[in-house]
Amino acid sequence: MFGPFERMVAFRYLRARKAEGFVSVIAAFSLAGIALGVATLIIVMSVMNGFRQELLGKILGLNGHLGVYGAAGPLAEFDAAAERIRRVPGVVQAIPIVEGQVLATGERGGASGVLARGIRPEDLRARAILAGNIVAGSLDRFQGNDAILIGTRLAARLNLRVGERISLVSPQGQVTAFGTVPRVVAYTIVGLFEVGMYEYDSSYVFLPFEAAQAYFRQEGSATQVEVFVEDPTRVRGVAFAIRDALGTQPVRILDWQQANSSFFQAVQVERNVMFLILTLIILVAAFNIISSLVMLVKDKGRDIAILRTMGATRGAVMRIFLMCGASIGVLGTATGVVLGLAFSLNIEAIRQWLQGLTGQELFQAEIYFLSRLPAVVDPNEVLQVTLMALGLSLAATLYPAFRAARLDPVEALRYE
Repeated sequence: MFGPFERMVAFRYLRARKAEGFVSVIAAFSLAGIALGVATLIIVMSVMNGFRQELLGKILGLNGHLGVYGAAGPLAEFDAAAERIRRVPGVVQAIPIVEGQVLATGERGGASGVLARGIRPEDLRARAILAGNIVAGSLDRFQGNDAILIGTRLAARLNLRVGERISLVSPQGQVTAFGTVPRVVAYTIVGLFEVGMYEYDSSYVFLPFEAAQAYFRQEGSATQVEVFVEDPTRVRGVAFAIRDALGTQPVRILDWQQANSSFFQAVQVERNVMFLILTLIILVAAFNIISSLVMLVKDKGRDIAILRTMGATRGAVMRIFLMCGASIGVLGTATGVVLGLAFSLNIEAIRQWLQGLTGQELFQAEIYFLSRLPAVVDPNEVLQVTLMALGLSLAATLYPAFRAARLDPVEALRYE
């Protein structure tokens, strides 16, 4: 498409002399703008992907994909219901759960609201996100009526360690002649877990199933049956199958998409808005290419006229300036892709280095839910960003190249 003559002249024009330095500066800013825009877009999209994937993994790892609740209160005959649910195609696990909101207090003072969940020891060991993230203590002692498992951040907040006792205060206490007395029971901490999500590490505690039944006074019933399925994106079809399997038993089924819809919709909206805003950076850089090439055409008017009189066609002149603009766009895009991928693949190491350099916490788990900065590079998104940047860059060269090709050599030489 581009002959040796066009390539030679185009690269000569890109190496501006001292008198043409201003044009060269504008071209350099255009290249830098495209590189920064592409790199920033790749980094932001990767972080948003990682943020969504980490949250989804933590939420779906600790909570079930579906929750089967009683229609009007606790779920009776939960073991029979769980067994029928396990036989539904696509279901991996069905685990009875007893849970409730309580106030946790430590031996040295301090209090924090927590969600207490009762789960059988064998079911807890099968939950990889918990069993694989025990940082102190052991699951071997998670049994009986005097055992509890708490998160590391809750332990730090209440200044507690393994072997010490934590008290749970339930507002649903005993009714006496003097009013309702809150129910307070102390449990021995047998282990600390850290799943990497601030909300879970600071506000979830786990009790053995029978101990939770006794504490919440739900003997013979469960709060829900947590269901894990093979494909979390197709929970609606499994929910209908579960309802059919339970027959006439009145239940209420809530899937993870319904429970977290507003949160993930907010993440998706933010992702789309960031994509739009950062695309404008590349668009501005493309306009810089237009301005630099227009100035280059104006500055090279005499050269273009001489080339035309020597036999260069309008197509050759147009290809020369197309190559000038395309070179800026391709080099800027390539630089941006390399910078974006390098930053995205090492973003947690870079964060740790900056934290050590500044002494400031740059990613607070209390605000961002996660204890580390995630990034997941999607090759399809990188390809889309690359093609978009190249397309905008090439589109920006069309008008200046067309203007150069239409330049009348007689008029250009007359005014020189």
